[in-house]
Amino acid sequence: MRVLVSANPHIGHTFPLVPLAWALRAAGHEVLVATSGDALAAGDSGLPVVDVGRGVSLVEAAREIEVRHADVIARLRARPAFDMSLTTVLFAHLSSYFADRTIAVGEAWRPDLVLYSQLWGAGLVTAAKLRVPAAAVHFGLGATAGLGRLVFESMAETRSRHAVDEPPSRTLDVVVTPPSMGGTRGAHLAMRHVPYNGGGVLPDWLLAPADGPRIAVTLGTVSPRRGGLGAVERVLVATQDVNASLVLALGDIDVSSLGALPDTVRDGRWLPLHVLLPSCDAIVHHGGAGTALAALAAGVPQLVMPDGADRAVAGEAVRARGCGLVARPEDVDAGLLRRLVSDTGLRAATAEVQAEIADMPAPAALAARLADLAGVPV
Repeated sequence: MRVLVSANPHIGHTFPLVPLAWALRAAGHEVLVATSGDALAAGDSGLPVVDVGRGVSLVEAAREIEVRHADVIARLRARPAFDMSLTTVLFAHLSSYFADRTIAVGEAWRPDLVLYSQLWGAGLVTAAKLRVPAAAVHFGLGATAGLGRLVFESMAETRSRHAVDEPPSRTLDVVVTPPSMGGTRGAHLAMRHVPYNGGGVLPDWLLAPADGPRIAVTLGTVSPRRGGLGAVERVLVATQDVNASLVLALGDIDVSSLGALPDTVRDGRWLPLHVLLPSCDAIVHHGGAGTALAALAAGVPQLVMPDGADRAVAGEAVRARGCGLVARPEDVDAGLLRRLVSDTGLRAATAEVQAEIADMPAPAALAARLADLAGVPV
């Protein structure tokens, strides 16, 4: 079986596809990833990747989207709760920049199945154009079933150009949300969230027992570039009155604006979260879905500081399940951090969800089901 993996040009949307893509590869199937931008880093996992964004400037695309869909953006900003259905319009527009090239790759490579990131319309339109089944991989903690169809419908201009009227007749949703957090709703194929954050050479201190409570701090790959490190500064100040050490996992972001870091703070730069988190007692983060799920899989309580987009959805899901706290950066203080590392209720609820995730089918278990969807003998 040949599987075309179509994902948008952002690491946070593409990396969640890597474990399933590798499970298919390990089962003997051929896999090709079609993406662009920062997400080309998926090639570091050993998967072959093709750049479908040549000639596309993400900066210019973002500006055009802001102009053409100013009303949608204004409505999103005005609403107290994040509206994912409105966001489908923005995803549809972004997908349109990459659809032609993705379809061209598909026509040349002839996949039996298209695996795509849940809101990436370029993948769904490509599957429809090639008349092959499509499987959407969900990566968040919110209700997103059916939103792929909305993205598809919002891509009328692209679909008209390629004479695509209807989505593929055979589709499947792969959902990683734990059962007690909404993962059992609707018809889908459940899959265990296996974090993929890239590799790297680990420092010796990471493998040694921590001297007291340790808190990881990350803001993902997008937030620090847009909003700076003000949230991290607030956490650093609050930690001064807490008996805990910090590990900053901020990637290649310049942290010189934070000044000289105290001995209790390590600049871990880019550390795979699935390796870092088991050595930690808690994590403070921006609300990225991948980060929240990685913390749940590691059994680590979390403090979420949502900073836009759908990150409030992840924060609320974590808070409602009792696995963590939600606060604005300006409200983070020593008392909140002490509770984060010492509250037995948070740790117990997180351990329950961790067990749920461990009981969900591993990516390898889905290979045969996807082959069946594609009508390919195992």
